[in-house]
Amino acid sequence: MSTATKGQLLKQNFSSGLVVFLVALPLCLGIALASGAPPLSGIVSGIVGGIIIGALSTSHISVSGPAAGLVAIVLAAITELGSFELFLCAGLVAGLLQFTLGFLRAGSITNYIPVAVIEGMLAGIGVLIVLKEIPFALGSSLNLLEIAKDTSHIHLGSVLVALVSIAIILGWDRNPRLKKLKLLPSALIAVFVGIALNNLFIFFDTPLAIPATQLVQLPNIHSLEEAQSLIRLPDFSGLSNSYVWITGATIAAVASIETLLSIEAADRLDQHRRITDTNQELRTQGIGNFIASLIGGLPMTSVIVRSSANANSGATHKLSAIIHGLLLLVCVVSIPSLLNQIPLASLAAVLILVGYNLTKPAVYKHFWQKGIYQFIPFVATMGAVVAFDLLKGVGLGLIISILFILHGNMKRAYYLSREELEEADEIVLELGEEVSFLNKAAIKKTLKNIQPNSKITINAERALYIASDVLELLEDFTNVYAQENNIQVKLRGFKYDYEHQEGVEHTNVRVEHKSRI
Repeated sequence: MSTATKGQLLKQNFSSGLVVFLVALPLCLGIALASGAPPLSGIVSGIVGGIIIGALSTSHISVSGPAAGLVAIVLAAITELGSFELFLCAGLVAGLLQFTLGFLRAGSITNYIPVAVIEGMLAGIGVLIVLKEIPFALGSSLNLLEIAKDTSHIHLGSVLVALVSIAIILGWDRNPRLKKLKLLPSALIAVFVGIALNNLFIFFDTPLAIPATQLVQLPNIHSLEEAQSLIRLPDFSGLSNSYVWITGATIAAVASIETLLSIEAADRLDQHRRITDTNQELRTQGIGNFIASLIGGLPMTSVIVRSSANANSGATHKLSAIIHGLLLLVCVVSIPSLLNQIPLASLAAVLILVGYNLTKPAVYKHFWQKGIYQFIPFVATMGAVVAFDLLKGVGLGLIISILFILHGNMKRAYYLSREELEEADEIVLELGEEVSFLNKAAIKKTLKNIQPNSKITINAERALYIASDVLELLEDFTNVYAQENNIQVKLRGFKYDYEHQEGVEHTNVRVEHKSRI
């Protein structure tokens, strides 16, 4: 890569890395807090996820870090083990297992997930982001239902900062001249204005001043000794504990699935539609999780919130993820006091717009226009992600998609209504190359609607495989029903043995009829 190209890449991706850093900082701290882990463990994971995973990954948009989807597992494990240091051994195990899964080529499983399910997952995550961030924009740590019951928890200073931040981001991004200033992203301007507004509130001693609990809260590190006291290292005696291995395997499974889903989604957010090597990604995540656990970090996955913020900020290269990791490292060590002035309302404004872009009405309209077989899995996945979690949402979307495939297989064009068959003089039922048990119901309906005194030809010349269920149905129709109802049946091209033919998932059975003149 030439010096000019490197400089161009840096210019294109520094601003997006800066935005992702601003988004990642409170998330890293919040996930560590929710997991019952030391505050810096989340930051350590963010640094490793940015620098190491960012450098090794083949994805140019994905950003890795501590994930909300692992919070419940981590919290339960730390509580059970009674020590964060013992839990870190589970992270080491998870990293090794993920690395192994990459070599076993387990990354290909996402190739079988429909686009409607992936987009539904993104829309659901968008809804969750908006719902989760609105309370911070209102200046409260309560959830929306609690705030609705008691509006006294709304802080007008935070609301004002959030609204100004949203206005700045929207106005900046819609102004072509301002949008060209890549090193001054709209989210960064919004954050600086948020800091300035709150400092004005404090200077004039107004009730609008945002309380410290609604500002970013980083530990101030004044010396190397303080840093060492905040970072925890694994207690390797935990490797002899079976619960550690079970937890490690659980983390590896959940983190791998979430990573693969996020990578699939990130590839769709990539404006260049580049394809990530998912097996390499699993190996990379394994290395990252092993290193993070070795130096006191939480388990990581590729995270769609940060990846979405990265794509929306114009990232074109994985250099953006690396920059976000370097900024976490530098700023946490050097300027925590400045970072601690950032209102959570400003960051909430950034994330609310990220969430909106994932679940905006145009996405729903797009899938509605694609038809019910696309729209229902999309909406069901979105709703289940919001109501339950990412994995359950994707699972439900997959089940519905499979049911639709089966339903479509059973409801091909070989079913004719009684009225149509009444108009037919000679009916031709032509079987496709593969006729599975899935087609039995539709063929049965067709045969049932054939009128007495009709003529029917059942042509199996193209059929390579016919399920025994279907053969039995045709045999009963020919030998019993047709004879009782004076239906003349002509069989053409049937073989003696279909049992050893290999069935194929997709089936095509076509019914034609010749109408009376």
